[in-house]
Amino acid sequence: MTMTSEASPSLGSVPRVLDDKWGWFVAIGLIDLIIGGISSTNLMLANLVSVVVIGAAMIVSGIAQVVHAFSARGPRGTAFWFLSSLIYTAAGALIVYDPLLASLELALLAGFFLASVGVMRTIVGIKTRPAAGWGWIVAAGIVSFATGSVLIVSSPGIGLWLFGALLVVDLIVQGWGNLAFGIALKVRELRAA
Repeated sequence: MTMTSEASPSLGSVPRVLDDKWGWFVAIGLIDLIIGGISSTNLMLANLVSVVVIGAAMIVSGIAQVVHAFSARGPRGTAFWFLSSLIYTAAGALIVYDPLLASLELALLAGFFLASVGVMRTIVGIKTRPAAGWGWIVAAGIVSFATGSVLIVSSPGIGLWLFGALLVVDLIVQGWGNLAFGIALKVRELRAA
């Protein structure tokens, strides 16, 4: 019994949705490359700026949660939300106040997140095989996993410049990965037309 395959390499049903989103992949890739390039000029500053941005975001979120606390029903709900939002706001304020200490602690947490994201991206890249550009997604996932692993292994003694360098490398590789994948989707679209 002979089976003929009429299907050309494709990404399956999900990729057809992605075909229309090729521009987003290219745009995100370019943004990552630009931010990575700017950040590479001062690795320690890149690290501290990223930590301060995280702290500031926590402060804004904490304040929003304080406002939300007063809309919670019942006295116990209000007290719980209010207390948790105050703690969250205080944590953000401490990060902004001492980004140096926070960056050392965040390096370990970032390592776990990057390693996890790397595994997920690698799996997603393998699942999109044999579509053009799938290898870039896998490579970007492997780099994220390796970056996270280095951060985990070297914490807490990691230097601020190394944490910044690893973040820059990850941004640049993710940028190239997204850019290449978006271009591959557009090329496939043009060939199909």
